[in-house]
Amino acid sequence: MMPTDQLQKYADVLLWGMQTARKPGFNPQDIVLVRYDYPARSLAEILFEKLIIQGLYPVHRLTGSPAMEHALFVKGDDGQISFVPPGEEELMHHLNGCISLLAPESLTHLQDVNPERIGSSVLARKKLRDILDQRENQGLFGWTLGLLPTPELARNAGIDQKSYWDQIVRACYLDHSDPVAQWQEIFEQASEIKNALNSMKMDELHVESARCDLIVTPGQARQWVGVSGHNIPSFELFTSPDWRGTRGIYFMDQPTYRNGNLVTNLRLEFAEGRVSKATAEQGEAFVRKQLELDQHADKLGEFSLTDKRFSRIDTFMAHTLFDENYGGEYGNCHIALGASYAETYAPGAGQLTDSVKSSLGFNDSALHWDLVNIEPKRVRAKLSGGHQKTIYEDGVFTL
Repeated sequence: MMPTDQLQKYADVLLWGMQTARKPGFNPQDIVLVRYDYPARSLAEILFEKLIIQGLYPVHRLTGSPAMEHALFVKGDDGQISFVPPGEEELMHHLNGCISLLAPESLTHLQDVNPERIGSSVLARKKLRDILDQRENQGLFGWTLGLLPTPELARNAGIDQKSYWDQIVRACYLDHSDPVAQWQEIFEQASEIKNALNSMKMDELHVESARCDLIVTPGQARQWVGVSGHNIPSFELFTSPDWRGTRGIYFMDQPTYRNGNLVTNLRLEFAEGRVSKATAEQGEAFVRKQLELDQHADKLGEFSLTDKRFSRIDTFMAHTLFDENYGGEYGNCHIALGASYAETYAPGAGQLTDSVKSSLGFNDSALHWDLVNIEPKRVRAKLSGGHQKTIYEDGVFTL
C-alpha cells in the first residue's frame, strides 16, 4: 500500500523539514532522535539509514502501544504516571534534531481515563519540552514530524486506508518527481506572504464566519511564522497573540481527537482574554477538564491561517497534523488554547524571557490544543491609525 519509492521521498522531505527547521543546519555527529509508532517502522528504518549515511548519530525510540498507555493511566499510581526515566533530561540536553513518525493504532483507547491523570503526565514532562524549546531558541535543535496511515485513522476519517495514504501522498507532494524542490518553492512563496504580514502594524484581527465573531490582538513585538520545516505537511502561517485582548466567539466545526476523546462542534466564548463559556455537541466535559489543566490553559496561544493555494488536503483526516492544514474549498483558520510559540517573538526566540512573556501577553501552559474552523470566512486587520484591511478571505491571503 505504501510503495518504497514514495517512502523514500517521504523520508527525504522529512529530512528537509528537520534541516530547514534548524537555521544553522546540521553537522556530522549531531544527535537525532527518531521516535516512531510501530506501524511506522518501515519509514523509521529508511530514515535511520539516511541519517547514518549523512554522518549523524541517530537514536531510535519506539513509542508505547495503546494497551501500554491504557494500563499506565488506569492502573498506575501517581508516581508511575508522572515518572520520567533517568537519562531523559540528559538526552534532551544533547539532542540536535528529532523526527517523530505518528501512526496511531487507536484514537479512543483513553476515553475512559480521567483527563486529570493524563494531565499529570503532561505536566511532569513539560520540563523536557522546555529543554528542547530552549535549545531550539539557541539554534541547537530542529524537529519535524510526519504521519502514516493506519486502519484506525482511516476508519475515524470515514475513508479507506488506501485513500488515506493517497491524501498523504498529495499533501506531501510525494507524487512529484522532486518533492523536496516543491517544498522549497512553497517555503519561498510563504516567506513572501509572511514578509507582507510582518510589514503591517496590526492592532486587532477580526475573524468573521457564519459562527465565528472573534477579536484577536496580535500584540507587541510579534511576527508571523510558519512553513518552517516543522511538521510535514505544514502550510499554516501563524502568530502567538497577546492573549489579554481576545474577545468574542470562536466555533470549531472540524472534529478533533485528543487524549482518546472526540470533541465536535465546540463553541468558545472569550471575555477579557479567557474562555468564559464552552459548549460542545460531544466531549463537553472533557473540554472543561482541559481548560482547567493549569491556570493558563483557557487562554489563547496561537492564531493561524492556511492558504488553500498551498494545501491539497481536502478530506477530514482525524489527526491534527493534517486537519490544521486543511485546504479544501475555503482553507481554514485555527486557534490553539494554551502555550504560545517563542519563535513568534520578533526580536528572536532566544530573547523571550519569562518576564518578557508575561509583560507582552505570551501564554505559557502545558496545554497546546489546535481547534479548526473550515467555514468560509473573512479576516480583517485593524491597522495603526484606524484603517482596516482584509488580509484573508475564502481561503486565500489577499495581500
